[in-house]
Amino acid sequence: MIITDFKHILVCSFLALAALPVSGQDLLANQAPIDRKMKTVDSVMLQRLIQFETLESPASDLYDEWDTEHTHYRSTPMPDEATIDLRDFCMPTKSRVITSNFGYRWGRQHKGLDIKVYIGDTIRAAFSGKVRIVKYEPRGYGKYVVIRHPNGLETYYGHLSKQLVLENDEVHAGDPIGLGGNTGRSTGSHLHFETRLCGVALNPALMFDFRNQDVVDDYYVFHRNTYQKESAQATRLRGAGGVSYTPENIRGEDGETVDFAASPVTSRNYSNGVRFHKVKRGETLSAIARKRGTTIDAICKLNHIGKNIRLMPGQILKYN
Repeated sequence: MIITDFKHILVCSFLALAALPVSGQDLLANQAPIDRKMKTVDSVMLQRLIQFETLESPASDLYDEWDTEHTHYRSTPMPDEATIDLRDFCMPTKSRVITSNFGYRWGRQHKGLDIKVYIGDTIRAAFSGKVRIVKYEPRGYGKYVVIRHPNGLETYYGHLSKQLVLENDEVHAGDPIGLGGNTGRSTGSHLHFETRLCGVALNPALMFDFRNQDVVDDYYVFHRNTYQKESAQATRLRGAGGVSYTPENIRGEDGETVDFAASPVTSRNYSNGVRFHKVKRGETLSAIARKRGTTIDAICKLNHIGKNIRLMPGQILKYN
């Protein structure tokens, strides 16, 4: 009897021991979905953390600080090479007309492209990012907006009639950020559009093709050693009139230098017989028409202006 009970105890003990690994496997099997869920949660939280840090200071690997006071960065070093992601873009305006190129103007550099827009036209963010500057500069950009993007670029939108965003706002590509205008140093409504990397202005024509309303490629790779040559080529291909400006072709009818940065004219127009008049203080449209042997109607039609426009000293008018 004792032997039988002992055998019974041994059998029960063996069965209990044999069952432990199975129970452990069941526990592990039940735990696996929980572990996967926790990993998913951790991954989502990590992604949100990365997105938060990116939005706090986009392209923080290139820029040392987030400065809402100074328009241009001067202390941030420019890399010798940088790859700029141009995907997920939006053209800042539907206009296909470039009125002034990036490059040399009247002894100084014009740091962007001038795109013909009309007062009230919607101007949109070229890429997602964070608004760094919203200011008014009466002798320069007028009302303008600067946005920093995760791809390293900062885009500038100048001469706006109204700003629709505030500093530190987060924007997505295509969001309205302003309305076209004629504020600041401007003689006609247009958008002054700049693309800067670490504070250095790059030719937007290297990246944006306004005529085709598209970017040039998915990526633009900046190389310090070849940039100047590539910029000149981009202006020839995608600039105003497809012609680069040179000091030799920016002389007006009176032999005085014409400031093409402030005037929507192209060297192609100049070569086709259109001539330019630089407005002097006190001049009127009728006086200019008499002097140039043309009519007020012809001047207004050629320059897309009204007869009652207030002329400004230094303003450039086309006539033929």
